[in-house]
Amino acid sequence: MKKNVVLLLAILFWIPFSGVSQSDSKLKTGIWRAVLQSKGGELPFGLELNQTGATYTAFVRNGAERLAFDNVTVKGDSVRLTLAIFEAEIRAKVDGNTMHGIWRRRRTGQNYTSLPFSARHGLTYRFTPSAQTPKINVTGTWATTFRSGADSTVSVGIFHQRGNKLTGTFLTTTGDYRFLEGNVLGDSLLLSTFDGTHLYLFKARRKPDNTLEGGFWSGESGYESWTARFDPKAKLPDATTLTYLKPGYKTIAFTFPDVNGKPVSLTDARFKNKVVVVQILGSWCPNCMDETNFLSPWYKKNKNRGVEIVSLAYEKSADLAESAPMLKRMIARFKIDYPVVLAGTSVKSEASKTLPMLNQVVGFPTMIVIDKKGTVRQIHTGFTGPGTGKYYDEFVEDFNRLIDKLVTE
Repeated sequence: MKKNVVLLLAILFWIPFSGVSQSDSKLKTGIWRAVLQSKGGELPFGLELNQTGATYTAFVRNGAERLAFDNVTVKGDSVRLTLAIFEAEIRAKVDGNTMHGIWRRRRTGQNYTSLPFSARHGLTYRFTPSAQTPKINVTGTWATTFRSGADSTVSVGIFHQRGNKLTGTFLTTTGDYRFLEGNVLGDSLLLSTFDGTHLYLFKARRKPDNTLEGGFWSGESGYESWTARFDPKAKLPDATTLTYLKPGYKTIAFTFPDVNGKPVSLTDARFKNKVVVVQILGSWCPNCMDETNFLSPWYKKNKNRGVEIVSLAYEKSADLAESAPMLKRMIARFKIDYPVVLAGTSVKSEASKTLPMLNQVVGFPTMIVIDKKGTVRQIHTGFTGPGTGKYYDEFVEDFNRLIDKLVTE
């Protein structure tokens, strides 16, 4: 796919359900520079507010990406922006060109994690309004290692720098860090993203040996150090080799309830003699939502070719009564026409027990492609979303090539 198509997918990613306003406030529309106060300091993102009549809509902006809030409620000088699918919200008071409040997200039960939030109207810069020419240019591919205590994770950094403006992401074996945006100041870089539930802040400085060294802050208190060296050939292990069938198995089997409690199995008539894509996901997982945003419209275009999809959701709770509302919101948001079932909890060790024919559930999402005879032909761990540019294009091409082959067999 071409870059303009990728950009269009990014812009259309989260289509809002509705915006609701009961307003006698002078809430200003347009672009706001929003900031969350994280452990690493200011974590900025763009906030776009629009109004049609008495109805407001709002979007988070990260580079080319616009993520829609589900609802915007304005009462007097109070504003509430909600992302129901992630059980997250921003609540703030408006005072002319400024807003102050909190971002919070439900964790378990009625427990919340929260951070201070503020925003200023009319500001479009990310970290700094300065246009000063930086001392370094980090455009390109970087072999990256994240470290937390004794643990380390290999990644690939992809950066695009124009002047002192910077965009990019990090590829990992289980997904990517989606759309990052920031600045290069002197010999240092700063990047951030906020998707309503996940918030990431990256800082680094170029060392005398031309490597990068810095810190990565996530959520309320997460922290990892990271280092990177420029390497045009940097790449990750093959995503189709990380999750695999145990010896003696050729296929998978399961029976799980859909959101209405009806059992769904691969032996059901709708899957017979068809190519089947099994998607392992969680409604809490942004990379999974990127993958779903690709699969849902793809299925509408291809289902008459003898292809089916079924999504196995691993949620915070294995109780259908508790998790079904979240899954129904996901189904509605992405207009999903294929079955979505509750398979278990998001703890990887527990998820692995539900599919004992796999070596393990390495990460969310994971895609299992099964041919017409029921044989597993590929297992792809993770998802490289539209924020990864050419890597996303390559995934789409490879996926379509595989499905085309299996459909004609």
